[in-house]
Amino acid sequence: MKLWRQGRLDQDLWTILLANVRTPWEREGDLWAQKAAIETGKHRLKGLAERYGKDCLREAYRALQNYAEERMRRAIRQIPPGTYEFSDFLDEGVEVRVSVHVRGEEILVDFSGSSAQVNLPVNAPLAVTASAVYYAFRALLDPEIPPNAGAWRPIRILAPERTVVNASLPAPVGGGNLELSQRIVDVIFGALAKALPQRVPAASQGTMNNLLIGGIDPRTGKPYTFYETVGGGMGARPGKDGLSGVHTHMTNTLNTPIEALETSYPLRVERYELREGSGGAGKFRGGMGIRRDIRVLDHEAVVSLFADRRKRRPWGLFGGEDGASGEDFLIVEGVERPIPSKGTALVPPGGIISIRTPGGGGYGKPGS
Repeated sequence: MKLWRQGRLDQDLWTILLANVRTPWEREGDLWAQKAAIETGKHRLKGLAERYGKDCLREAYRALQNYAEERMRRAIRQIPPGTYEFSDFLDEGVEVRVSVHVRGEEILVDFSGSSAQVNLPVNAPLAVTASAVYYAFRALLDPEIPPNAGAWRPIRILAPERTVVNASLPAPVGGGNLELSQRIVDVIFGALAKALPQRVPAASQGTMNNLLIGGIDPRTGKPYTFYETVGGGMGARPGKDGLSGVHTHMTNTLNTPIEALETSYPLRVERYELREGSGGAGKFRGGMGIRRDIRVLDHEAVVSLFADRRKRRPWGLFGGEDGASGEDFLIVEGVERPIPSKGTALVPPGGIISIRTPGGGGYGKPGS
């Protein structure tokens, strides 16, 4: 279905969409903003074509893609030829296995041996897997390469169908972009650490710590939904400690400022601090994770959490120790109760949800 067809809004479909979300007045604004962004892009692209001509514009795009391809091929030549393997897991035992085959200026990324798709919302469609792969190589080899289709021509991806990295209907994929994408980056970094030991960092927190809080705002009597991701520890790097309390790899978000959160929602941030000692020890120490405690004020709320690295810790490299795993608690009247990292909990008035994120892995043997 098209929400807009030839510039005209389908009012019936619009009504159906807004009737199926908890805060339709917010989503309505989001949709109109997206429409405006698309129209702006279309207008500016048309302006370029009118100014320089369609043929010139197409040639410029082709040249930019060819330039990106050459930059990527040049970067790949830095990797010693060979086959490099690694595997890692989500907390539920879902395995992501990779073999990176480097041949001259080209790479084959083979995910054969990864887990079959599962009946959990952690599967990834191929587009998500490809995005994580491209990010990992560009980040490690040359972050200044223009990120367009030309840059990806030398990289071929083999992801067997109906696996967690190339899921098919009816496998749920809501968390593939959130959590499995992080593990895809981890396995590529882990594999390439053997080829580029002076460039690859230890594992970062490896999760987005997705937190969703919803309820009825007692100030207005209307529903509200609050969503954020929470930073953690970055893996230690060759020659440097990892950064603490940051978003890493596929998270692509920033922290929610406390002032904005407390103004817009019936919530209060009780604690926001680094988790002392959560970074893995090593010659260079992994970054520390975060503790973020949010109190629900004067109402009952539902909290949904979707996070990982609660059972399996972020790995260290070359003798560095693993970072600490994450923990999650519901605190009511001072009593802490662990809650699942993937699930939903009911929070009574005055209750606190406490998210404690993983630290990064260490790099090199301590004292070396």
